[in-house]
This record gives sequence, structure tokens and C-alpha cells, in this order.
Amino acid sequence: MSSVKAIVFDMYETLVSNPESSWIELFKEICTKQDLLIDPETLYREWKEREIDFRRVRLNIEHPHKSPPFKSYEVAWKECFDQVFEMRRLNGDSSQAAKAAIYSMGIREPFEETHAALLTLQNNWTTAVLSNADDDYLFPQISRLGINFHTILSSEMVGAYKPHPMPFESILIKLDLLAHEVVYVGDNQFDDVKGSKGVGMRSVWINRYGKHPDSNLPSPDFEITSLTDLHKVIERWN
Repeated sequence: MSSVKAIVFDMYETLVSNPESSWIELFKEICTKQDLLIDPETLYREWKEREIDFRRVRLNIEHPHKSPPFKSYEVAWKECFDQVFEMRRLNGDSSQAAKAAIYSMGIREPFEETHAALLTLQNNWTTAVLSNADDDYLFPQISRLGINFHTILSSEMVGAYKPHPMPFESILIKLDLLAHEVVYVGDNQFDDVKGSKGVGMRSVWINRYGKHPDSNLPSPDFEITSLTDLHKVIERWN
């Protein structure tokens, strides 16, 4: 097997955190600013149910080319707010709520080891980002991170969500590399491991919270709990 030439990273829960607590704080702000007479956590739970439904139907995994037309997170999140506001008979501004969520996603905090690990890796390998994200929050988040990447691709730029093969094929074209020369690192076994291995990349699953692997999904080539030792994993392949 040839040596690794590039490492591609997922963003959220891989390089930066995206805890539920941040979402609940966001919904508290939305309820306060819009004078919504509903418990913020209740609003969040009901909105999240619809957001999960969106994630379930946005991709035809058996026949990716038959997937529904691409819909950005901002559009989908607005529709989720529309549904909850209508059901709850709340006079809320769904557009402003969705924009607040976009802004919030652009200011997440990096994990403690992220900066040092990336700088170490960049001494020897090309690095890139491929994230299921809208540009309006992915690029502010990368700017906030303060790390330069060779290539950055969002689902919005590609018009498809992982694990659809298109995002992974697109990043390979941008890098001008073959799949076996690239390692993909992500936290989601469905989006990241299945998607990257589906096009022939090597896959590292960053399992920070001790999740049990799903036997119905492809296994990663390697599993880690933080980015600190990723360079040792890559060196093994070299």
C-alpha cells in the first residue's frame, strides 16, 4: 500500500466541539430575543426531532444519485423552526432563528489538542477539511481556528452530504491524489467511515466518547480517542 500524502478532516466533533449544551444556550437566546412563551429545552427537543428527520431523508444511501435535491442546513433548519412554531402556535421568526443557529455554529471551541496536533501533522502531510456544513458557518469556524488548510470543502459547495461519494470524490480532485493516498478522519461512523471507505480512502474514526461501533456499518482502518496520536497512526502506514 502506498504512503499517505494527505489527511482530510471532518470539522465538528473532530476538530471542534459541538455539545448539546451549546444548542440549548442558543435556544435560550432565541426564546429571549423573540419573546417566545415556551421552555427553551422543549423548543430545542421538538426542533431537533425534525432536524433528525431531515438528516434521515436527505440522502438515498442505496442509490445516491436518486437523493432529493440538495438543501442547505440554513434552509432545512428554517423549515424545522417553521414546523415547530406552527405546531406550538408561536409567533416566531424562523429565518432569524435559523440565522442565529448558523452564527452559533461558526464559533465553536476547538478540542484541547487540536492546534498542536494539526501543526505536527502539517510538518509532514497535506491537510484538508471536508465537512457537512454551510459555508456561512464553516469558513468563520476555520478562520476562528486559525489553521491554514490546503483545501476546504463543504457539503454546500459540493451540493451533497456525506456519506454520498460526491464530497469525497471532490476532495480527491481538489487534492489531485488517489484515494489510497488519502486518510479521512471523522467522528461519525456513518458519514465519515462509510463515506470515505466507500471511495477507497483509508479511514480513522475519532471516537472521543467511547461509542460502540455499529456492526452494520464499515469498520474504520484505525480508531483513536483524540488527535494527539494521529501522527503515529499515519506513520505506521508510511
